[in-house]
Amino acid sequence: MNNIKVNSLLILLVCLTVFACTEKKEEPTAKPEPVSFRHGDECHVCGMIISNFPGPKGQVIVEKSHHVLKFCSTRDMFSWLLQPENINRDHTLYVHDMARSDWENPNDTALINAREAFYVVGSGRKGAMGPTLAAFAVRSEAAAFAGKHGGKVVAFSEITMDHLTRGLVESEAQ
Repeated sequence: MNNIKVNSLLILLVCLTVFACTEKKEEPTAKPEPVSFRHGDECHVCGMIISNFPGPKGQVIVEKSHHVLKFCSTRDMFSWLLQPENINRDHTLYVHDMARSDWENPNDTALINAREAFYVVGSGRKGAMGPTLAAFAVRSEAAAFAGKHGGKVVAFSEITMDHLTRGLVESEAQ
């Protein structure tokens, strides 16, 4: 009888050890969908009413909590995103694709993944509080916009705080 208890205990310990040592596979989680901008939404950076201004807007869906931060311009979104406490986080980001949206009233069906977008920095087009970064899903559409309105095309990974200050100040001089 003791052998049965000992053998059962050994089998239980082996099973627990194998179970504890098996590597848990993290299943990739789907990125949250963009959220529509609503009348009365305020910019997370400046507090202005988002719908009162032209140009592309941005939104950040915070990893884990899925709390949505909305911005009256791509410039404000990048100003927030490039802060040291935010830059390395894996937030989900959306911006308006200006090739599929009207500058004066961006359409929320044209929200695209901001990390995959191309941006025109330094154009003559104004957004909330002045110059902003025009966002496009396709580089050639960004280049066509830059040809018409000025500025230069940069990828998401190339945007720095310098683009938000120096590059935008240059567009005001045009």
